[in-house]
Amino acid sequence: MPPSSPAVLQAHALTKRYRRAVAVDGLTFEVRPGRVTGFLGPNGAGKSTTLRMFLGLDRPTSGAATVGGLRLAETPHPAQVVGAMLDARALHPRRTARDHLAAVAAAGGMPRGRVAEALARVGLAEAAHRPAGEFSLGMKQRLGIATALIGDPGVVIFDEPLNGLDPEGIRWARTLMRDLAAEGRTVLFSSHLMGEMELTADHLVVIHRGHLLADQPLAEFIADRTTEHVRTRTPDRARLHVALSRAGLHARDDGTGALVVTGATTDDVGHVAATASVELSELTAVRDSLEDAFLAMTSTRKDAA
Repeated sequence: MPPSSPAVLQAHALTKRYRRAVAVDGLTFEVRPGRVTGFLGPNGAGKSTTLRMFLGLDRPTSGAATVGGLRLAETPHPAQVVGAMLDARALHPRRTARDHLAAVAAAGGMPRGRVAEALARVGLAEAAHRPAGEFSLGMKQRLGIATALIGDPGVVIFDEPLNGLDPEGIRWARTLMRDLAAEGRTVLFSSHLMGEMELTADHLVVIHRGHLLADQPLAEFIADRTTEHVRTRTPDRARLHVALSRAGLHARDDGTGALVVTGATTDDVGHVAATASVELSELTAVRDSLEDAFLAMTSTRKDAA
């Protein structure tokens, strides 16, 4: 179903202080429709505080967090503009899934028919009459996501939506977020699962100690902060090592029997091997992961602090 009101999330010099502690310090970024934006940062970086300010649950010390240019409190029918899941455990244990969503729909002025639609979308239609207290953590996550989607919002915010999900559930959540973005919605989610972030997000916003470190496409973020190398295997490793050295290429043993060549492409290594008449059983270009890029960035910041 198309979103009711896709909008841009914007942080404008957003700052939040708690007495002497600064949780968020002058953040400025925007989250646009049609793509999945991942929100990254170590524990205590200010991610949850920032999300709460977007939702009007925390008041900024200065700056503003807006949705389509307005603070959420200024937006008519806010539950139909922004849907959020911050804590999937915040459920009445004796209330059924259907009753929980019916109460949310009534409070937000939404038609009751949205309840069945939301339950079906998250795969909980058969559990609709079960009390939430009997749900596993993964089922509670799904119900939390259904709560966020019940208003058919143009903007969805998920804080750690993958917690408690099994591998099948994680794949389902990944597909759901990408589908929501493909429908034209604005999707912002945080996660500590770097592999899933790399598979799901199109764009990254990275913060550390309340400061913005990066706001760029995921592929660009990784490419800017990692190196690419070539991994190769051969029955004649010693001869290939000598040939690579003569060609001015640095190679090292990775401990598994493969040679890792830096500063070269697969074409370069293949050409050297062919010239030396060395048979190759593997020739692979390898780039470091999002986790490598993220840890390199944040560890550098820790060292500088």
